[in-house]
Amino acid sequence: MSMFCFQCQETARGTGCTVRGVCGKPAEVARLQDLLIYLLKGVSVWGVLGRTVGLADTETGDLIPKGLFTTITNVNFDAESIVALGQEALRRRDALRARFEAAYQQANGKAFDGKVPEAATWQPQENSVEAWAEYGVMAGILANTELDEDRRSLRETLVIGLKGMSAYYEHAFVLGKSDPEIVVFMQEALAAAAEDDPDAEGLLNLVLRAGEMGVSTMALLDAANTETYGKPEPTEVNIGVEPGPAILISGHDLRDLHEILEQTKGTGVKVYTHGEMLPANAYPLFKQYDHLVGNYGGSWWHQASEFESFNGAIVLTTNCLIPPRDSYLDRLFTTGVVRWPNVTNIPDRVNNQPKDWSPVIERALRCQSPTPLEEGTVTVGFAHDTVLAAAPAVLEAIQSGAIKRFVVMGGCDGRHPTRSYFTDVAAGLPEDSIILTAGCAKYRYNKLNLGTIAGIPRVLDAGQCNDSYSLVVIAMKLAEALGVESVNDLPIEYDIAWYEQKAAIVLLALLSLGIKNVRIGPTLPAFLSPNVLQVLVDKFGLQKISTVEQDLATIVAGH
Repeated sequence: MSMFCFQCQETARGTGCTVRGVCGKPAEVARLQDLLIYLLKGVSVWGVLGRTVGLADTETGDLIPKGLFTTITNVNFDAESIVALGQEALRRRDALRARFEAAYQQANGKAFDGKVPEAATWQPQENSVEAWAEYGVMAGILANTELDEDRRSLRETLVIGLKGMSAYYEHAFVLGKSDPEIVVFMQEALAAAAEDDPDAEGLLNLVLRAGEMGVSTMALLDAANTETYGKPEPTEVNIGVEPGPAILISGHDLRDLHEILEQTKGTGVKVYTHGEMLPANAYPLFKQYDHLVGNYGGSWWHQASEFESFNGAIVLTTNCLIPPRDSYLDRLFTTGVVRWPNVTNIPDRVNNQPKDWSPVIERALRCQSPTPLEEGTVTVGFAHDTVLAAAPAVLEAIQSGAIKRFVVMGGCDGRHPTRSYFTDVAAGLPEDSIILTAGCAKYRYNKLNLGTIAGIPRVLDAGQCNDSYSLVVIAMKLAEALGVESVNDLPIEYDIAWYEQKAAIVLLALLSLGIKNVRIGPTLPAFLSPNVLQVLVDKFGLQKISTVEQDLATIVAGH
């Protein structure tokens, strides 16, 4: 096989992509991403060792999250930029090694002679893209043939969880929020994943701890977003279009949106959100911009046709890029960790100054108005503060029997035909049910006319996938208000749609909080071996979604 990747839900045959990623990732890029992860493991080994001699690692607080984020599904398809990041990882790894060895020599009066994993010392013989892609073969998921299936599964589950965590951490980091404890955990986990003969129990403990750190990371991002842009509030978002040149901004990065809105003031350019940027419309700060006129389109996998019909300039700020069509290639821009070969990339900030979005604005001004896709509005803005402010009404509705159950249907959308399950479940739920959602999974049902209960919308959209944190806070506060011992005693069911690595860390976060009997789908992760899956089944009651009819019956019965 020319590559191996099984980190997303759509992986080939449900086992792994071996020739080209279903996401469009070429084998060369897959191998380069494997090598980048390998180098980040090497960096982490020296970071962990450094702390044993009192060294504080101030070198990798930005590198490790950014590097991990680069390897998430549908983010970076550009080989040269991945090599450049790998070379930076090499430089920082060797600097950490030199600092540690000097400190060790001084503290112990002798040179360090301990054994370290090969990732901590490996050096490339050549620096071409082609050579680095070949090196990636020895760093791949299947490279260590001595490792048994279960330990490989635990190792990769850990790394995949770290990838999801890194995305949320990176979003918080660009807003000035950081937490050294989270980065230290990333290092410890990557260093453990670098071992040739890792301990299974140790890996399992790190996987479970990753869930705990995932909660901390989502809380960090929640604070970064709300302290910067205000607390989301219920908002009706226009899904139609207005005449005039326009920019469509997709992804998750709210700071990018803010800068674009600032730099388009007075230009006549209108700004629309797309995909996971939809929840931005609920933040108070963004409402001051009259030229933020609504949301265009749906979830990420529709982007080819939607970008084509949008007609204006398009910006991908984070993951969810799919191979672009030639028809809009010259209107497409990437930024942050996102890359596509020969697509204009808006460079990173220098000294924390705003990015220069003028190329995007200039291109938008030469474009036609968007082609209408639909009309009407969708409602967003039901994060934890909003729902908890309405807690008396919610509790009264529960106690009166008007609300009999909540169904958490967060997570990701995707192309898999069986994802119609989530639409059908939403449409089939009894009228006394409330759906709590976050992430692009909502596009499967957020435009259904499901009505309200006692004035409360039956679909409460907390925001982006990271705002799954809000759903947990809501559940915990409801448990407290209703006087039950655990969230598992509440009338809440969990039907989680997963696609990529951010959904994986959301799942681990739910498990770390002791939430039981979560259903995930449409398929189970290929990176979970049968034995590892059984551990999660036995410990947490994790299960795969079934048929619409069977799961609706379970939900109604409160099982």
